[in-house]
Amino acid sequence: MTGTDIRDVSGACHCGGVGFVAKVDLGSARRCNCSICRMRGAVAVGAKLADFELTRGEDLLTLYTFNTGEAKHYFCRRCGIYTHHQRRSDPTQYGINVACIDGVSPFDFTEVIVNEGVRHPNDGGGGVAGILRYEPTES
Repeated sequence: MTGTDIRDVSGACHCGGVGFVAKVDLGSARRCNCSICRMRGAVAVGAKLADFELTRGEDLLTLYTFNTGEAKHYFCRRCGIYTHHQRRSDPTQYGINVACIDGVSPFDFTEVIVNEGVRHPNDGGGGVAGILRYEPTES
């Protein structure tokens, strides 16, 4: 999936306690090489704050921030799954974990751009750090 691909989606964490609906751009799929993104390994797509709605489980969300405290990373406290984060690079957007979107998998994307997050754009860095590729084998 490349280019702009706007879709209305629904999704949830692993245990189903946190649910959401959103209008996302599947063409915006990205990874990041900052410390938290390297560890969680998620592919995220963009959604405007106004286009994201929690439908259940707000009481189950745990907020994690680090370093500048600007990015807000949300996890289900029951199952531990990262569902979304408010972006430091664009606080008007959420990054939504594609693995939490109904009917979408990180393996649907043959190429995912990896953003330079170690040297964050807000700190004078930025750009593309690389491209992550997925090549399925024949089964």
